[in-house]
Amino acid sequence: MDRSTALQDIPKHFDPGSVEEKWYDFWKENGFFHSEPDDRESYTVVIPPPNVTGVLHMGHMLNNTIQDVLVRRARMRGKNACWVPGTDHASIATEAKVVQKLRKEGITKADLTREEFLEHAWEWTEEHGGIILQQLQKLGASCDWERTRFTLEDDLYESVIDCFIELYNRGYIYRGKRMINWDPEAQTALSDEEVIHREEQSKLYHVRYRIKNSDRWVTIATTRPETILADTGVCVNPGDERYRELIGETAIIPMVEREVPVIADDYVDMEYGTGCLKITPAHDENDYQIGQKHDLEIIDMLKPDGTLSETAEYYVGEDRFKARELIIADLQERNQLVDVEEMTNKVGYSERTDAVIEPRLSLQWFCRMDKLSRPAHENVMNDTIQFYPAKFKNSYNHWMENIRDWCISRQLWWGQRIPAWYYGDGRDDYVIARTKEEALEKAREKTGDPSLAGSDIHQDEDVLDTWFSSWLWPITVFDGIREPDNEEINYYYPTDDLVTAPEIMFFWVARMIIAGYEFRGEKPFSNVYYTGIVRDSQRRKMSKSLGNSPDPIKLMEEYGADGVRVGMLFSSPAGNDLLFEEQLCEQGRNFANKIWNAFRFLSMNKQEDTEYSRDLDIDKTNLVDRWMLSRLHETIAGINKDMESFRINEALHKIYSLIWDDFCDWYIELIKADEPGTDIPEQRLARGLNFFEELMKLLHPFMPFITEEVWQHIRPRKTEEAMIVASWPAFDQSAVSAEDQALFSKIQRIISAVRNIRAEFKLSPNDNIDLLISAGDEQTARALRNNEWIFQKLQHIDTLEIRVDLAKPETSASAVVEGTEIFVPLKGFVDLDKERERIRKEIDRLQGFLKSIEGKLNNDGFVNNAPEEVVQRERDKKADTETNLEKLRGILRELE
Repeated sequence: MDRSTALQDIPKHFDPGSVEEKWYDFWKENGFFHSEPDDRESYTVVIPPPNVTGVLHMGHMLNNTIQDVLVRRARMRGKNACWVPGTDHASIATEAKVVQKLRKEGITKADLTREEFLEHAWEWTEEHGGIILQQLQKLGASCDWERTRFTLEDDLYESVIDCFIELYNRGYIYRGKRMINWDPEAQTALSDEEVIHREEQSKLYHVRYRIKNSDRWVTIATTRPETILADTGVCVNPGDERYRELIGETAIIPMVEREVPVIADDYVDMEYGTGCLKITPAHDENDYQIGQKHDLEIIDMLKPDGTLSETAEYYVGEDRFKARELIIADLQERNQLVDVEEMTNKVGYSERTDAVIEPRLSLQWFCRMDKLSRPAHENVMNDTIQFYPAKFKNSYNHWMENIRDWCISRQLWWGQRIPAWYYGDGRDDYVIARTKEEALEKAREKTGDPSLAGSDIHQDEDVLDTWFSSWLWPITVFDGIREPDNEEINYYYPTDDLVTAPEIMFFWVARMIIAGYEFRGEKPFSNVYYTGIVRDSQRRKMSKSLGNSPDPIKLMEEYGADGVRVGMLFSSPAGNDLLFEEQLCEQGRNFANKIWNAFRFLSMNKQEDTEYSRDLDIDKTNLVDRWMLSRLHETIAGINKDMESFRINEALHKIYSLIWDDFCDWYIELIKADEPGTDIPEQRLARGLNFFEELMKLLHPFMPFITEEVWQHIRPRKTEEAMIVASWPAFDQSAVSAEDQALFSKIQRIISAVRNIRAEFKLSPNDNIDLLISAGDEQTARALRNNEWIFQKLQHIDTLEIRVDLAKPETSASAVVEGTEIFVPLKGFVDLDKERERIRKEIDRLQGFLKSIEGKLNNDGFVNNAPEEVVQRERDKKADTETNLEKLRGILRELE
């Protein structure tokens, strides 16, 4: 055989860069990613749509790798796999980027009409949008790219408007003036779920308020002294003896000298602060409720950008935080600042812009959620929809039990424009319609005025919350709102598995479930797999701002996409954070190299023009074949079970161990040719290649590129025989033999013990030794004797003796494996006197070292005063030294 000819097309080293683009293009060009409804069982996944202008980060890498594993395995199992990709228009984030771009060009949003601004937004989106989807292709994501969707596409846009109108007609959507979360940077309302509360060190300012027509003052504590300028009441608890006589009196607001009533309400906590509250109905939700109850005036002192308006009277035009500094200085000068107390409290930040949220009374559109959410609540709690891990049901249940109406309007231009048309100045002077023509007819009908013209009505300037489109995602990607009985929605819906992050459980997951039951009458998916957060070794969330997040593209260039996928999955159990280190990717790359080397070795032994059997027919008389077959099917069963429970990292560990440990380190060694320099016998090689093919199938969902490359090299394949559509290995219970595995495991441990003896006594692996095995019972002795060839194959042995009961030979090393003793005579290999002397000196040295460590640890001053990590290091040194001493003493006993 001319090995150089056989290997001419197989590079010596695996180069990911040379195969990834080749096979990805091959898969796409041959339509392996594309799905159309047919008679197969569908398997459908919708991608959590990333922001259209986003770029790949480590969280995307983890999320999409997991999705790809699930989709590829489903495809191999014969299902009609459909993974729908797409992007989200991301109203706040995208509009902010466009505004920033325009600002650099000397243009403000106010300089443009809505239509002009949207032209810039679409240009920005077309220039920067979709980059992340291209990057996902480098990762190997087997999405159906022909189905790529965008939440602002015409038909998806139309579906969202239809959904709004339907919910409005059902009485779920209403317009009202309520206290909302206001983002001063984006200048838009936010839902409660878009506010991140952070615990911060703050100040509690104690301010004196004068009581009218008296010399009495009351002290009120506040964390937001700038809002004093909008106070319209002072409130005490009716049961508080300290203030009872002041109820009904008039207080004078500092600075503005406004007269306000002193009211009583049980809401006031007598233990918090001074037990006396300032009431600012326009700038605090609880204050608003009290103000409504007691008919207090409402004064809005802030402009949309967070600066003070004319109604504040002081610091007009100043930023709210600058105004805080100014009012504190003025109150101090007026002798009305009593004290400043350090405290810890929670401050709300915008999830999108990271600006501090301002509570604001605003006229907005809301969606009633209490009744709408009930089916979604029930069907998660009863496991119709299952969460992995199940612990997330608790937080889902809490949110659902305390659900609040959803503020769905946003003061932006980029998004689906609210289909409300106004014909007057009253709060209810509007109609809901899809088009201006329809709106005009409805307005004429509602007002009874047939003379109303198109110029008399105008559409709402606001757009809908981005999540109001993405909550329909599993439905709208198959056009299930506009065409509720079309072939695709009936075939692909409900989808199967959703992979997402727990931080958008309420933004997206819960709302998709709500929408599924409301618009389709059934669940949108069966399972939700929650990934963890990717963190660095210091447990910090990876982010660009911290500079602790590697560039995913560079990682793939360095370690290959397969290596990075393995690195991500190795330490990512469902719902638990992944502590990412680059060494994990290196481990993945090393695994790829191990596979490639095994493949090259087998290929070196292939004969030219030989068609090797494709049937996995083992030699049933050969323990090694039976063991390998048993391990294969045991692993198939384990992986199937793991995947059903979304224990994806455990499934990967199983196939990793089967390939690296069992196949490469043991099976290949044992099928090698009996005579050095000769080829593996044809039947052995055929079995090895067939085993290897099954292993590549199991590994393909995790490492698609190298498995396809190896698969295509092993034997000639037709296009339709590509690895990506190969059949997932079937489990055969009859192939699993606990007895064969136990026997082979014992042989493995005996051989490992012999290798350890060689290492301890510095015997070369090429030295021929005598090996004596005292089996303990006849059954074990017979089983080991029947497989003497394994010992001979893996060890250089002169004499191998296996008996039931053997006495230990003089001057020999020994070990015990599951009740079986092994002996290796050392005479002729080791200068026993020199070895004993060397070991005694080492024991003396370690005893001295141990004494010094014990001296430190017995010193209370050291133990009590040194840093804990320093003390622990000394304890670890002590344990290691004691272990080494015990080992050396055992070796010395062997030699005496």
